[in-house]
Amino acid sequence: MALASVRERISVFSRLRMPAATTGWGRTLRLLAVVVVGLVGGLIGILLGGRVETPVGPVNVAMSVHPSWNGGTTIEVPPLGTLRMDTHWGPLRLRAQVAEIRSQDARQLIQATGQVDRLANQISGQVRHGVIVLAVRAMAFALVFGALAGLLVFRSWRSALWSGLTALLAYGLVGAIAVATFNPQSVAEPRYTGLLTSAPQVVGDARSIARRFSEYRAQLARLVGNVSRLYAATSSLPTYEPDPTTIRVLHVSDIHLNPVAFSVIRSVAKQFQVQLIVDSGDLTDHGSKAEEKFTDEIETVKVPYVFIRGNHDSRAIQRAVARHKNAVVLDGQTKDVGGLRIYGAGDPRFTPDKSTRDDTVGAAAMAAQGRRLAEELRRSRTMPDLAVIHDPDEGQAFDGVTPLVLSGHVHQRSTRLLPGGTRLFVQGSTGGAGLRGLEGEEPTPVELSILYFNRKTHRLQGWDDFRLGGLGQTSAQIERKLEPDQNRPITPPAPRTPSPGSPSESAGAPSGPPESGSPTPQSLPMAPSGAALVPFTWGGPPRRSR
Repeated sequence: MALASVRERISVFSRLRMPAATTGWGRTLRLLAVVVVGLVGGLIGILLGGRVETPVGPVNVAMSVHPSWNGGTTIEVPPLGTLRMDTHWGPLRLRAQVAEIRSQDARQLIQATGQVDRLANQISGQVRHGVIVLAVRAMAFALVFGALAGLLVFRSWRSALWSGLTALLAYGLVGAIAVATFNPQSVAEPRYTGLLTSAPQVVGDARSIARRFSEYRAQLARLVGNVSRLYAATSSLPTYEPDPTTIRVLHVSDIHLNPVAFSVIRSVAKQFQVQLIVDSGDLTDHGSKAEEKFTDEIETVKVPYVFIRGNHDSRAIQRAVARHKNAVVLDGQTKDVGGLRIYGAGDPRFTPDKSTRDDTVGAAAMAAQGRRLAEELRRSRTMPDLAVIHDPDEGQAFDGVTPLVLSGHVHQRSTRLLPGGTRLFVQGSTGGAGLRGLEGEEPTPVELSILYFNRKTHRLQGWDDFRLGGLGQTSAQIERKLEPDQNRPITPPAPRTPSPGSPSESAGAPSGPPESGSPTPQSLPMAPSGAALVPFTWGGPPRRSR
């Protein structure tokens, strides 16, 4: 039965390859087959060859075309986000992605007076040239691959020629439709995702831009300049070359279901070549079944991802994280990851909704929980290189048990040395507090840090703090801080008996004046106009600040 079916199909294709069909139905079928094969071959050609990389100001932009139901243009600026515009209608979408920042050109653009204003005409011509080259290249590949598809299927040069011409005409018609339906007003209604949700403030009023295209070009040039400043800021930190004496750890926390966070994490992790990522909790917002899919972002970072459960993460979310190959979930265990011995414990609470957001468990109860865990760790006679605890009130109990405690929870970054020599490092919200930025509260900045550890001693040398403006803001800042005393002794502090009437400890994050001997951080403020860039150096062990 199967053999008869195969013979029947071979017979059909044999009739399609006949030099001339004997019936009207045969000619129609053959013509339809030539058109379909040409379209499929042309589409393959466009997907393979419909791409070009062209310079646009101080950046190289990769342009390509992709199938789409409704056309339009997508501009990707990793790690900042995307802009989507309904520029045209048709089955092909134009995609432009910032592929590379030319550091030298970017610095010249920033430093040269008036260079940004002169960039407007240059960008316009470069974009036009790139689109023309892309169109010509796509049509050439459509013609060639359409003809090759016809030759492979029909084994006839005449059929191959007609398939190639079909692909050329069809996709030429698509291009003509795109030109005919081009809507210059589409720049007035772009859809922003990621950190570029603040782009309208950088670019200016959209309706005014649509009416005055020359002004739009100038504003676009300034936007390119601001993006260049951000990249130039990060490129001035010489952490690209692997340093055999340093372990680089990216500390993130309180992502709260914000996909933008992972765009930033992937970019920073790749650019600064981190060996592992530590997440101190609250990856999700409600710990629901639907949110388990969000944990798939973990595998996109391509390095070990150490995770502890926050008070917004359910046990099901913890299990979903554990299913990923590069994930290391800690809940009362100590494991060696990336050359460091790390202890972690999940938050004992589960307070996912707004009614429990301020937590019903007080600081005293969390501190007691921390003392219990710290005592268990102390009895194990192992000192981890760092401990990861979601709530800093709980984390303070590990003073004298480990040199470093990483926490989050309060959405505000801070750090201080505890009496026993342990540094408590509280990370801000890497997700900008998630959807809370849409609930009328003050914008929460996106914060994350790279920690540098000595590979031999496993002690913290220093760290880089990253801070990107929250919803509706356009600032970016990088600060480098050095550990004043890397080899300080770590000993449990003597118990203190509070005097009658003494004030109790604050339930929030550790606060207070800066540490004695702490270095003044070097800053790279990134504002919409003219901020100076201060290069850093990072060679060998840091010098102790005086």
